[in-house]
Amino acid sequence: MAATTTHKITIDPVTRLEGHGRIEIILNDEGNVDRAYFQVPELRGFEKFAQGRPAEDMPQITSRICGVCPTAHHMASTKALDALYQVEPPPAGKKIRELIYCTFMVEDHALHFYFLGGPDFIVGPQAPAAERNVLGVIAKVGVETGQKVIAMRRKLRDLIALAGGKPGHPVFGLPGGVARPLSKEDQQQFRSVAAEAVEFGQFSLDAFRKLVLQNSEYVDLIRSDAFTHRTYYMGLVDSQNRLNFYDGVIRVVDPEGKPFASFTAAQYLDYIAERVEPWSYMKFCFLKPVGWKGFTDGPESGVYAVAPLARLNAAEKLATPLAQQAAEEYFATLGRPVHHTLANHWARLIELLYAAERMKELAEDPEITDPNIRTIPTATPREGIGVVEAPRGTLIHHYVTDARGIIQKANMIVATQNNAARISLSVEKAARALVSGKNVSEGLLNMVEMSFRAYDPCLGCATHSLPGSMPLWIEVRSHQGERMAVLRRDSDGSIHRE
Repeated sequence: MAATTTHKITIDPVTRLEGHGRIEIILNDEGNVDRAYFQVPELRGFEKFAQGRPAEDMPQITSRICGVCPTAHHMASTKALDALYQVEPPPAGKKIRELIYCTFMVEDHALHFYFLGGPDFIVGPQAPAAERNVLGVIAKVGVETGQKVIAMRRKLRDLIALAGGKPGHPVFGLPGGVARPLSKEDQQQFRSVAAEAVEFGQFSLDAFRKLVLQNSEYVDLIRSDAFTHRTYYMGLVDSQNRLNFYDGVIRVVDPEGKPFASFTAAQYLDYIAERVEPWSYMKFCFLKPVGWKGFTDGPESGVYAVAPLARLNAAEKLATPLAQQAAEEYFATLGRPVHHTLANHWARLIELLYAAERMKELAEDPEITDPNIRTIPTATPREGIGVVEAPRGTLIHHYVTDARGIIQKANMIVATQNNAARISLSVEKAARALVSGKNVSEGLLNMVEMSFRAYDPCLGCATHSLPGSMPLWIEVRSHQGERMAVLRRDSDGSIHRE
């Protein structure tokens, strides 16, 4: 809901994302935008929860960070345990992990396009708010298409439950491998659904072409300066610099698309730094070799992006034929690298097709039913770092333990933290371009929300505390909404009552 005062517009809560957030748009005396802030008022603090816990519990604990992408945290945590216990999973164990993970990526990308981000294009960015949802999408594309989307997601989630234990909070990952092998019957189920998923990926891209790319107003909106930033881009790639969600090295390209850095998960602290701002609980990441130059873009700024658009920019190509063909069309239309934030939706569907093709390749691999699925750890644990590409971008888990494997320190850099500075840039730039005057339509404010929604942010994942005391405000209100009392803890730890 948007509330307007003489000099401020508040969008609270922002909608169709994971977590809670609001946008504060500060107006000058003429009614034009002076500043705009994307604020995250919630604090989760999972890094603190981890301290004192056995490391082997972390894949289960961290999967509770987010109900939308628990598989991403489970996988990053499991890979961190591989490094912590200095153990390499056997080939079948790694392939089962990647198979489950690609299944999850197809399902999650479908969720965002059809349920969260897609309504802005399929229904229309300034359509009535009551229509900009999955029901509005179904009304636009037809019940049969809606049934197809829901059925596909159900089949994918059933596969995750089959191989991963549960669809919501999987339990398959163990240091050195996975909990159970795949049977021939399991493999056949994956083969069948994977073939459908490839067709579904092609169907979704075709729908995007018809509903978005054939609409000149939408194409102009995607290419508009209001939704464009020239930043660095980061993503995981294999040994041939091809996109990979599960394994590889982290590659960064500059705003011209030229290689800037390539590093392993264990080297991330040499390249990524974090900072906090007083107006949000979300931490902001930047490239350490470039430095923090404030909320600005360009080659002199350390701001970078992750997520589908960034991954396609960072990779030289895709490893599957249909997705590579789709990527070539994407770059031929928008140039390379792509700097248009709203193009994330197109890139996400290309990744959905890649994940489905890779899922099909793995499901047809005869080695995936090998019963040798785990290497038992024997080393004394000390420190482990794991990385995967979550649907929302690069995800890093870093654990330090004592000799018994008890967590002493944990750091998690999630996709939305990596994107946080660019999201803030996007919100302010869109607000400056779209908001003018003191009477602003709800549709225009939704277009401001589109600037963050394209990143598919997960705010519950992205809120952590640096050492020290986190500011906290508690308001007590009557049933009529009147403020009765305020209890405030400042960043220095002092307590105040009002």
